[in-house]
Amino acid sequence: GAQFHVAEMGTGPLVLFLHGFPEFWWTWRHQIPHLAAAGYRVAAMDLRGYGGSDKTPRGYDPYTVSADITGVVRALGRRSAVIVGHGWGGFFAWTAAVLRPGHVDAIGVLSMAHPLQMRRAMRSREQRAAAKHALSLQAPWRPERELIADDGAEIDRILRAWAAPGSGFPDDEASRRYRAALAVWPAPHCSLEYHRWAFRSLLRPDGARFAAKMSAPVQVPVLQLHGSLDPAVLPATARASRPHATGPYDWVELAGVGHFPQEEAPDLVNDHLTRWLGARGDDRSG
Repeated sequence: GAQFHVAEMGTGPLVLFLHGFPEFWWTWRHQIPHLAAAGYRVAAMDLRGYGGSDKTPRGYDPYTVSADITGVVRALGRRSAVIVGHGWGGFFAWTAAVLRPGHVDAIGVLSMAHPLQMRRAMRSREQRAAAKHALSLQAPWRPERELIADDGAEIDRILRAWAAPGSGFPDDEASRRYRAALAVWPAPHCSLEYHRWAFRSLLRPDGARFAAKMSAPVQVPVLQLHGSLDPAVLPATARASRPHATGPYDWVELAGVGHFPQEEAPDLVNDHLTRWLGARGDDRSG
C-alpha cells in the first residue's frame, strides 16, 4: 500500500535505478539522460523512507523492499526490468534477483557485495573496520539526531569520507541536496532502519531464513562496478561475490574511484552500463 516517487525519462526496455545511503533518486542524474538517449526507458525511485516516497513505520527488510521494487516495475506497466543499484540499492538488486526472479532481467551493482558475502566479510578485521559506521548506527535515536544536527553536517562528512580524495564529490549543490532530503522527518529514522535490520537480523530467525533464501544462485546477468578506493565496502569483499552468480557475470574495478562511482566518475559508469546493456541484445522497441 505504500507510494513511491519515481523520476522517469525515455522509451524502450525498462532500467530501474536504486539509490543508496545517504542519497535519493537524484544520485542518478548523470545516468538517466544518458541511458534514455541510448534507447532505454529509465526510472529512478526513492526507496521506502527516502525523498518523496512514503516513510512508513515498518518495511525496511529485504522481503518488503524487494516487493517494493518489483511493485514499482509493475506500476510502470512492465513485468520485468533491469535493476541497477548503488550501495543499499545494490543490496536490494541482489535480493530482488533471488526473491523476485520473475521480475528481474539483469542486475547492475555498484559499491555493494552480495548480501551473504557481506555477512562473511564482517568476520574479517578489515571489513569490520570499514563498516564501523554501520555498527555505530545501531543505537536508538541518537544517530538520527546526529544526522540532522548542524544542518546535516554529518551527512556531508559521510559523503566526503566515502568518496575518493580529489574526486570533487560532493560539490556544494550535492551536499545541500542530500542534507536537505534527509532533514525531512522521519527520513533520518527510516534511512537507518535498513542498517538496523541488517545487523539485528543476524541473531534472529528472520535473518536465518533470509540467509537460507539468498543461498540460491543469481541466474540473471550481473554487472559489478566497484571503486578501487571504496572505504565502506572493500573491493576484495565485493569481488568475492562471484560464486553467487551462475549467469553471465562482469566485474569492473574503477581505478581511483571511491564509494560513489555514479557521481565521482559518471562518464565511465555511463560507458560501462551502456556497453553492458547493449551486449545483452535488448529489444529497444519499447
